[in-house]
Amino acid sequence: MKAVCAIGIFLALFFLPDSLGAKLGSVSKIWTGTWATAPQLVEPNNMPPAPGLAGNTFRQIVRVSIGGEVVRLRFTNLFSKDSTVIKSVTIAEAKDGSHVDAKTLKELKFNKRHGVAMKPGEDALSDPLTFKLKPGSRLAITIAFGKVSQTLTGHPASRTTSYILPGEKAASADFSGAFPTDHWYVINRIEVQTTPKAAAVAVLGNSITDGRGSGTNKQNRWPDVLSQRLLDNKATSNIGVLNLGIGGNCVVRGGLGPTALNRFDRDILSQNNVKWLIISIGVNDIGGIRTAEDAPKLVEDLINAYNQLIDKAHAKGMKVYGATIMPFAKSFYDKDFRLQAREKVNEWIRTSGRYDAVIDFDLLMHQPDDPKTILPDMHDNDFLHPNQAGYKKMGEAVDLNLFR
Repeated sequence: MKAVCAIGIFLALFFLPDSLGAKLGSVSKIWTGTWATAPQLVEPNNMPPAPGLAGNTFRQIVRVSIGGEVVRLRFTNLFSKDSTVIKSVTIAEAKDGSHVDAKTLKELKFNKRHGVAMKPGEDALSDPLTFKLKPGSRLAITIAFGKVSQTLTGHPASRTTSYILPGEKAASADFSGAFPTDHWYVINRIEVQTTPKAAAVAVLGNSITDGRGSGTNKQNRWPDVLSQRLLDNKATSNIGVLNLGIGGNCVVRGGLGPTALNRFDRDILSQNNVKWLIISIGVNDIGGIRTAEDAPKLVEDLINAYNQLIDKAHAKGMKVYGATIMPFAKSFYDKDFRLQAREKVNEWIRTSGRYDAVIDFDLLMHQPDDPKTILPDMHDNDFLHPNQAGYKKMGEAVDLNLFR
């Protein structure tokens, strides 16, 4: 009888779902995002330079947030009209320029195979790989391509230099003679195995989140600054930051890339273990108002859209923080009816009670005697986008208690 019971228990454990079975181990593990970027259709002027990606090798550098011992990467062909073939991929700890630490170089697999072919609209998720990913480190992702779609999916505004090397050389540490380009292509997400105590912050934004005006290869966008502060604080060192900003992006209509409404489910809700969402977007919608008569409808549409995003995120168990829209007087968006629309939207963000908290970038960044204008030493010579000092100020102003 005891033998029968033992066999029954063994069979019950064997056929448990993976998620439940994992919890029976000494420490349960979940996937948490450490880096992500929002994909879009790459515009013609942002395509790879010669010699191109097809038949060649492409090394891209990213800064991760939290670390881990097991990683997996997601690649995307979402907006491409043709297939894209990845023949092999390696990851390694990045050094200066295109150099990597050869001792850390490892190959990713896809369903135990060296490469993968992504059809139009498809993603590819790598197998889990044991790799010591250090918190806040820079990771080199090196892809040897076969056929590449003529319409590429990527993230043009990487603010990070990538490198094209002729031939199939994903396993090569030496990238001497590679051709530089400041764009990302095909890469989408990096996740690490963590304990359930870890989590991620997702930031939905436009060029101010994406880092226009920050330094190339300096990793000093305001979400980067926030990420490093979280890592440096013992109480929040297990919290990742995912930057889902797209330059020129709008919430409801127009702009570059899919609107925030259209991309929200994919870029935000499908991320693993996101507990907090910062919504920092809307200036391009307001800047696109053509006449004073159009302004009230745009304000109404923008607020309705915010409400939809908040409801969806709350339904997923996320806390949602709203960032006020920064001043843009004297910029190319400067019109009285647009400035008034900004004030109405900011009033709603501050007073509606719909957000779990408000991050008041407007109050932080406007001139005390001229609240419609950004601080004179905090913008990138366009009275709209922060400069490097501005991004530092923003990232340092976010209250870390929001993520405890």
